[in-house]
Amino acid sequence: MFHDPMVWFTILTFLGTYIFILWRPRGINEAIPAAIGALIVIISGSVSFSDLGVILETVGGAAITILATIAMAIVLESFGFFRWAAEKLAEKAKGSGVKLFWYINLLCFLMTLFFNNDGSILITTPILVMLVNNMGLKNHQKVAYLLSGGLIATASSAPIGVSNIVNLIALKIIHMTLWMHTAMMFVPATLGLLILAFLLFLRFRSILPEDVPTNITGITDPSFHPLKTGIKPGPKFASEKARTKFMLLVLLFVFAVRVGLFIASFFGIPVPIVAVTGSVLLLGWRWNYLKIHPGDLIKKTPWFIIVFAFGMYTIIYGLNNIGLTTWLIRFMDQMVSGSLLHASVLMGIFLTVISNLFNNHPALMVGTLTLTHMHLDQLSLKIAYLANIIGSDMGSLILPMGTLASLMWMYMVRHGNVQINWLDYIKTTIVVIPPTVLVTLVILYSWVSSIFGGVLVR
Repeated sequence: MFHDPMVWFTILTFLGTYIFILWRPRGINEAIPAAIGALIVIISGSVSFSDLGVILETVGGAAITILATIAMAIVLESFGFFRWAAEKLAEKAKGSGVKLFWYINLLCFLMTLFFNNDGSILITTPILVMLVNNMGLKNHQKVAYLLSGGLIATASSAPIGVSNIVNLIALKIIHMTLWMHTAMMFVPATLGLLILAFLLFLRFRSILPEDVPTNITGITDPSFHPLKTGIKPGPKFASEKARTKFMLLVLLFVFAVRVGLFIASFFGIPVPIVAVTGSVLLLGWRWNYLKIHPGDLIKKTPWFIIVFAFGMYTIIYGLNNIGLTTWLIRFMDQMVSGSLLHASVLMGIFLTVISNLFNNHPALMVGTLTLTHMHLDQLSLKIAYLANIIGSDMGSLILPMGTLASLMWMYMVRHGNVQINWLDYIKTTIVVIPPTVLVTLVILYSWVSSIFGGVLVR
């Protein structure tokens, strides 16, 4: 394997792409090194043109679903939904710093469920940065709220596959429906998130302020526009009651679309069709209500997501073609062949380690591709795959470079004049993430083997 120059060429291409994605010299978009790396492995011959069709089929639906979800977030921004959410957050806390902590974590959890992890970071971080800055908190108190919210927002992509583009790609590879993924994962992952939130609370309890302001309706910080996205005030309403009623109606619509994704998956309807339909209807609603032409989405939608996902998966596919999967099968076979508990815990720990070393996107793709070649029974395959998701979505948070969402969060928080470095981040994550992952993996084993074991082994 390692005597072939093409093998080393592909490996070096992957490592070079990964370094440039983390380094991002002069702030270049991560899609650029991913696209260049993909082009190199295609030219080298480790990925053939026939492979590109398979890659496009695997990545395309996931990318369309995520883009449609982000389009819905852009519409909600036009309605002033996020500014309204920030004001309600402070109002509901009723002056309690502890209540504010739990409401922030709840908001971040729901935002990821309604949108996706990257979208949730883009949405909630500006809200929370302006919130804590306008409350006049000390820097370490700001970090407590922002870091807990950022970790919960990113980890909350585990319960439902549609909240993370790499999860959707992995679902396609493993031939698992979105409905089945959620049925098997929602309870264990949500319990894991509750454990994470509780550990974060214990970590920050002594520095949370006793009292916080309750009225932030005058919130404004024109200097803070992370990634050129500000929190828009939205349209004017006749009264606050009318405004709240409208926002709840919009939220109900988004929830209905989200539920529609799982109904579609259950009945075998392509999930992207439902996602795009929901976005189109919401765009039409905005056009009729605010007279904003849908054409603004061409400028605001992060199209680079498709390029990034396609480029990274092409490089990983090249690694698979040169024999990486064969080598990993020998290594991973011992993890999943002993028992279902070993399959859950050891696979989750393995993905945690490689996600923090190499980022969770390529780590989950490599892990999932390897599982498809291991001739596992259905129950072992499902548990090993779901353990991969927990390691990729939760375990990857130990280091900031474990996920692109974490790197993006770090950039946005610093840009919002909150001082935080990698050491501050790791001093918290190294305490809360490993026990959360370990307990969640054990819960996953217990839940899947007891509830679904009899179904999957038939």
